[in-house]
Amino acid sequence: MTTPDFRTEAQGHLGDLISLRRKLHANPELGFDLPFTQRTVLDELAGLGLEITTGESLTSVVAVLKGGKPGPAVLLRGDMDALPVVEDTGLDFASENGNMHACGHDLHTAGLVGAARLLAAHREEIPGSIIFMFQPAEEVEGGAEPMIAEGVLEAAGVPAIAAYGIHVEADVRGRFTTKGGPLMAGFADLNLTIHGAGGHSSQPQATRDPVPALAEVVLALNTMTGRSFDIFDPVVVSVTQLEAAQASNVIPDSAKLTASIRFLSAESLALLQERVTEIAENIARAHRCTAEVDFQVGFPVTVNNPAESTVVLERLGSVFGSERVVEMEHPRMGSEDFSFVLQKVPGTFVFLGATPEGVDPDAETNHSPRVVFDDGLLGDQAAALAHLAFARLVDEERG
Repeated sequence: MTTPDFRTEAQGHLGDLISLRRKLHANPELGFDLPFTQRTVLDELAGLGLEITTGESLTSVVAVLKGGKPGPAVLLRGDMDALPVVEDTGLDFASENGNMHACGHDLHTAGLVGAARLLAAHREEIPGSIIFMFQPAEEVEGGAEPMIAEGVLEAAGVPAIAAYGIHVEADVRGRFTTKGGPLMAGFADLNLTIHGAGGHSSQPQATRDPVPALAEVVLALNTMTGRSFDIFDPVVVSVTQLEAAQASNVIPDSAKLTASIRFLSAESLALLQERVTEIAENIARAHRCTAEVDFQVGFPVTVNNPAESTVVLERLGSVFGSERVVEMEHPRMGSEDFSFVLQKVPGTFVFLGATPEGVDPDAETNHSPRVVFDDGLLGDQAAALAHLAFARLVDEERG
């Protein structure tokens, strides 16, 4: 079976997708509760003949396209939430509500709607089902886990054999990048408290001052990452918050730090937890204090299936030209909750450069209040998702 020319077909939808993206961009919503975005997606999917359900614990949308022939399912995902960033782009469709689609999720949502339209037009040719996962809350605690708990992976009634997602980024316009294996880091938050005994700042000898102990811990954490971990399986520990006394003449009973942690393997995370606890407890003991260490693990490592990713690179190259497809050399230390999907279903997460022509892609990155993305790429984004899903089901049919 010949795969349809989704790239050409997508151009017929481009104007509508750009309008949809700009509507979403002007009305960004945060977290798990996206009523306007959900309603807009439902309106856009109406009439496509999809089986649609909405979330119970979050404003998600799951749409299933049943193909004309029996077969397994492929999942396509787009995240929908924005960031608490005051927009400073000067666009005529800029947000004015204090939030901003500064990570391109408005394009992800519009692109997934486009993929649904393209695939629905070829329903009878599809040997299986396609699940469209419109997800809230990627930027916060993560909406993928509750959607999985509510059954998104089983929504088609048949096993999902592959999952794909595309994330736009401030990079060379139209360039697709990905790799097999670890693609993006997992993350955890470290909350560390040194407990001592406070008193007057003029009599430190009468206290057990936790502040110098905490300062030593901060320096030791920076040294530890370069001395305990293989450079090919790195971790990043960034201390971002310090808290001690609220007055300059008080030695507090306790002092706290918060750190953001990124890791590329479960083994590194386990070693990190062990080393941080050891360092904190020993330094605290030297200062006649005690240490309380609390790790809050967030998203796991995003791991692309190597075999799927090899095929994805080849297919994107065949559709868009090899000059637009680059295999990444190293993982990135940002995190992504599509990792929860990829833990259960083999698949590939792909980046798409979307910096407009004539704009320096290094000038403003994702999450900047001034970052801009070229929604003229929405046709290619939708076509890429549709092509990957269709071709994967055809592969399975052929055996």
